[in-house]
Amino acid sequence: MTTKTPTGRSDFDEAALYFHRYPKPGKLEIQATKPLGNQRDLALAYSPGVAAPCLAIQEDPSLAADFTARANLVAVISNGTAVLGLGNIGPLASKPVMEGKAVLFKKFADIDVFDIEIDALKVNQMVDTISALEPTFGGINLEDIKAPECFEVEEQLREKMNIPVFHDDQHGTAIIVAAAVMNGLELAGKKLSDVKIVTSGAGAAAIACLNLLVSMGAKRENIWVNDIDGLVYEGRNTLMDRWKAVYAQKTDHRVLADVIGGADVFLGLSAAGVLKPELLQQMAPNPLIMALANPTPEIMPEEARAVRADAIICTGRSDYPNQVNNVLCFPYIFRGALDVGATAINEEMKMATVMAIAGLAREEVSDVAAKAYPGETPSFGPNYIIPSPFDPRLILRIAPAVAKAAMETGVATRPIEDMEAYIDKLNRYVFRSGLIMKPVFAASRSASKKRVIYANGEDERVLRAAQVVLEEGIAIPTLIGRPSVIEARLKRFALKIRPGVDFEIINPEDDPRYRDYVELMHKLTGRQGITPEAARALVRTNPTVIAALAVVRDEADALICGLEGRFERQLTLVKQILGVEAPLRDLSTLSLLISPRQTLFFTDTYVNIDPTAEEIAEMTILAAKEIRRFGIEPKAALLSHSNFGSRDSESAAKMRKACNILQQISPELEVDGEMHGDAALSQIQRDRVFPNSRLKGEANLLVFPNLDAANITMNVVKMVTDALHVGPILLGAARPAHILTPSVTSRGIVNMTALAVVEASQRAAQK
Repeated sequence: MTTKTPTGRSDFDEAALYFHRYPKPGKLEIQATKPLGNQRDLALAYSPGVAAPCLAIQEDPSLAADFTARANLVAVISNGTAVLGLGNIGPLASKPVMEGKAVLFKKFADIDVFDIEIDALKVNQMVDTISALEPTFGGINLEDIKAPECFEVEEQLREKMNIPVFHDDQHGTAIIVAAAVMNGLELAGKKLSDVKIVTSGAGAAAIACLNLLVSMGAKRENIWVNDIDGLVYEGRNTLMDRWKAVYAQKTDHRVLADVIGGADVFLGLSAAGVLKPELLQQMAPNPLIMALANPTPEIMPEEARAVRADAIICTGRSDYPNQVNNVLCFPYIFRGALDVGATAINEEMKMATVMAIAGLAREEVSDVAAKAYPGETPSFGPNYIIPSPFDPRLILRIAPAVAKAAMETGVATRPIEDMEAYIDKLNRYVFRSGLIMKPVFAASRSASKKRVIYANGEDERVLRAAQVVLEEGIAIPTLIGRPSVIEARLKRFALKIRPGVDFEIINPEDDPRYRDYVELMHKLTGRQGITPEAARALVRTNPTVIAALAVVRDEADALICGLEGRFERQLTLVKQILGVEAPLRDLSTLSLLISPRQTLFFTDTYVNIDPTAEEIAEMTILAAKEIRRFGIEPKAALLSHSNFGSRDSESAAKMRKACNILQQISPELEVDGEMHGDAALSQIQRDRVFPNSRLKGEANLLVFPNLDAANITMNVVKMVTDALHVGPILLGAARPAHILTPSVTSRGIVNMTALAVVEASQRAAQK
């Protein structure tokens, strides 16, 4: 329950004020993308170096996309006359909203934004001010400008400017509504050309929605528009404009109640409570109710269902299914438009977006999107006709569709030559591991299918990963778990894979191989303190044990475990059952961190507490071999508090010795040490103390003297840089196995599955 504070504000409002004030006022900042660490950097960034790109752009204006941020920079512009839910609050008061819109652009599509609030009320003032900004931006997003001025402003700007101009309040809403109408009518078994559409509200968003629906096939004669002054009819003189007049009907009807009968679609962009239950009862069978007034819709969903159980309902609220939220489209429309240098966002690009959003709603819900829903994961149906705004696949569907439409309609100045490569690039917004994992996934798909067994088969993340693994042709999964639980959770999460058809289940409570597993367990571990009684208990209760035994019995080619329980315990079981590959001394781990700036590998982050110089050399060679599977040539730095002999401690001597061993047994590996962390990542820093280093450029493999240093550094870097962790990648096991951590995502499981498959395939080829 929301409570009042001593200031009279709600606790939520107080939290919002604190959020916007600390640790720095506002939600945005500007950061340099180039180093400015010395005089030369400054000379290149400003005078005299800046003259070169200036002259190049003067000679060829298209080069602004190469030498400046313009091609990825959008202006979010408002005069504050129609701020959602707040009305005409003025430009200055609208700034937090525009900053919020900028944050959404960056978060969902990595587009940079300047929010610009203008003190301009007249159309010509707005047009002159905004059009003068064209040299700065790659696109213009108009926001919260009242109707009818917003229509005229956008129309004039589109004629004057040679970059995309998009009024999101109009077209963003229209696109989501159109996608919902497509899917809602499909479920109802109706055609757009036949349905009767009744609207409440005739502002910018409502008119844009109707215009787009007409372009998709709706008939003007089937559309009945109502506003605060009643029905829009021929001859009406009050509150009319040329955009609204297009939908004026020749009729004696005057109010909503006169025209709601037999309506198939109600589109509300007006005020709370407008659609009364008795009016809803008069609508056609299986009506589509789009009650989009915020924060309280024209009719509450529970009220609508009480009188019309057959209704499909959309609102603008996040606490009900089918939320119409503009963030579903605007970041990705601009992403596609900017990436091809579009001069406009035309009808074809909007239509392509509609089709992409409607199509995505018919796919299985991703694990990230599923977190936005309480209870069971929805599937395409009355309560799920629009994807979640947090579905990470939106950018993969919308941006390419918009880019293709722009190229096909001739508004793209920088056409994309390789669309597949473009989609791969977009993957970094969905899964930051996408680009670096590409060689691994390609190798896993091309290999003969390997069987991967998952110890924690009842976990939602494993179930989602198993579906992706099957869909992408990476592996054949086997899940350990109770069949009834797995089947119930597949249904709950709306996953289409089926046990016994798509994958095998090993039931730990009732499997005919139980005695065989127990005998093998005791045979492998009897001399490691495991009694027959203990072996029986472990096989019955520990899924990692079952999974590892299945690999030994060649019932699976690789093992994935670790989603539950302590890493150390899982490691012990893997060593006991699978063993260490000869002639290696021990297992080790490699962790991959993918940050916005760079990709780094860390070893050993989970296993060896204080390895010897020989063990460090061994794990470095194993790590280098693994890194090459990513298509990356390893560049290893052996780290220490000593910098090329500056200290003579035992730890420094160990790293120095490890470097000497590596240079002898693996002369092809680019490695050096012992060195400081900054020297490892900076050629300049390294050259100052040791210009003859064998390591050139930045290291991508950081090798630590002990587990404390490795694990602490890895976790600090992960948090500070917002890096994605891939791993831990287990190195040195006699058979492919990976022990994950409880925080792993389903995509992380898919990543590790691909790595396990590649390893299993390479081992099979060697044999």
